Amino acid sequence: MAEEGHSGGKLPSDIAALSFEEALAELQDLVKRLERGDNKLDDAIKSYERGALLKRHCEAKLREAQLKVDKIVLGPDGAVATEPANLD
Repeated sequence: MAEEGHSGGKLPSDIAALSFEEALAELQDLVKRLERGDNKLDDAIKSYERGALLKRHCEAKLREAQLKVDKIVLGPDGAVATEPANLD
């Protein structure tokens, strides 16, 4: 199941299946390889494109986490409770 992006395009299923931590680690690895500059131009462009998709995926995961955190509420007795986030 792929995620919708800002432009309405879907993420490739391999990226959509990644956890935040996995996507971030791959993005960091891509950035390191691009900074070294040892890629051919076509490979660098493909890496940049994949990095942009990974970044979009990480941002979506962070938004989901923020929505969940925002749903944590204080009950009438001052106890912390949670409400299920409606992420649809």
